[in-house]
Amino acid sequence: MTINVLLHSIQHFGYFALFFALWLGIVGMPIPDEVIVMTGGMVVSLHWLQAVPSFILTYMGVVSGLSLGYVLGRFMGAPVLNKLAKKPKLAAAIDRSRKLLERFGPYTLVISYFLPVVRHVVPYLMGINRMPFRKYAFYSYTTGLVWTAVFFMTGYFFGDHMDVIHTVVTRYGFYALGIIALGAAAFKVLDMMKKKKGASSWRTPPFGQR
Repeated sequence: MTINVLLHSIQHFGYFALFFALWLGIVGMPIPDEVIVMTGGMVVSLHWLQAVPSFILTYMGVVSGLSLGYVLGRFMGAPVLNKLAKKPKLAAAIDRSRKLLERFGPYTLVISYFLPVVRHVVPYLMGINRMPFRKYAFYSYTTGLVWTAVFFMTGYFFGDHMDVIHTVVTRYGFYALGIIALGAAAFKVLDMMKKKKGASSWRTPPFGQR
């Protein structure tokens, strides 16, 4: 699936195209999850879709895909992971996920959101290790909300440059994408602070000076 195919799907299936594109990310979609989320923000800026339902369906797609990994790990166990480990790329991600889990424990769920492939492996490990679902949901869903918001806003404010962003991701990796997303978040915060400062600086002239 390319970005053009994703946009075509959004035109035909609306909000649910975003949900299923992210939900199927667990099986390895050719478009990075970050780019899909940013595309959601971009189509809102173009007035193709409404902001609130787009964000909600996007967020649900993110957490549903990762929750599926937890369920598979919990009820199907190690055989699923062993099957995935036969692929060299996934084998490296599995090894990295295990090392992160040994070092950071449940906080690995927070860290893994920002590591491609690893974020899809970690839920399997959490399920295999039988982490209580409430605990899993607390770490995963909370981080997912922040992660989705950051990249959704990036797409909303910089959607006109989506092709450039996609090229940067392809050539320089996800660290560059993280910098772009953090820059977008900082831009939004500064803009809000500027507007708030401008509003607070306005004063009604004292009585007698009108």
